[in-house]
Amino acid sequence: MSRIPDSIYYAEYISLVEICLMHPLDVVKTRFQIQRGKTDPTGYKSLGDCFRTIFQREGLLGFYKGIFPPILAETPKRAVKFFTFEQYKKVLGYASLPPGLAFAVAGLGSGLTEAVVVNPFEVVKVTLQTNRNAFTEQPSSFVQARQIIKTSGLGFQGLNKGLTATLGRHGVFNMVYFGFYFNVKNILPVNKDSNLEFLRKFGIGLVSGTIASTINIPFDVAKSRIQGPQPVPGEIKYRTCFKTMATTSVLVHMGGAVMLLIYEYVYAWLQDTADHK
Repeated sequence: MSRIPDSIYYAEYISLVEICLMHPLDVVKTRFQIQRGKTDPTGYKSLGDCFRTIFQREGLLGFYKGIFPPILAETPKRAVKFFTFEQYKKVLGYASLPPGLAFAVAGLGSGLTEAVVVNPFEVVKVTLQTNRNAFTEQPSSFVQARQIIKTSGLGFQGLNKGLTATLGRHGVFNMVYFGFYFNVKNILPVNKDSNLEFLRKFGIGLVSGTIASTINIPFDVAKSRIQGPQPVPGEIKYRTCFKTMATTSVLVHMGGAVMLLIYEYVYAWLQDTADHK
């Protein structure tokens, strides 16, 4: 079994699990990120208040606003992420970089490549997530995308706005994410007990995702502010990544642990299946 089909195959498993588990938190995270501080009259007072308000005003489906763009994008996104990581890692290996550094640099490269693919989907997703109407009253993903293109085009003010922030978010995240995970996994001894080995990998994945998300927050907030509604309609306050980061932080989720864990086990299963053919 060749590496390219493998990458696409296990990316699908990773995508579905992560989307189902994490999207409600992603909606809440985005709502917090676009708030204009504690004085914002439309803002949420706490995490509990945000969940309660969305449920009361928008219903259970309010937590799944903007879910179609990630579903549509996740398979190619993950395929690009893991396939390019493997390819960058090979190239860096030929360049005789130390393995520890090669993992981090390969992660950076895969993140930058992934960002270019995913950014238009992110623009549509954030626009839908920040819509506070009932789920049934908001436009579909395709209608929303068409509206963005019609009013602002395909460029950096339209379907590709916030690209610099997305490049920073995915590049920094993947650099820390892959670099930390594979370096620490190679240092900590493997457990012969399968349950303890599962916990070892899950723990490393959880820490990797948490550290990467924490370091990554400024880029993520900037991306949401640029791609979401502006504080004053018709006035663009958040235009560039670093200016937005300077004028402007929030939830760290478990998606990283889930994704790396599934990546490890599905990839190992695929390799084992290929070896027995």
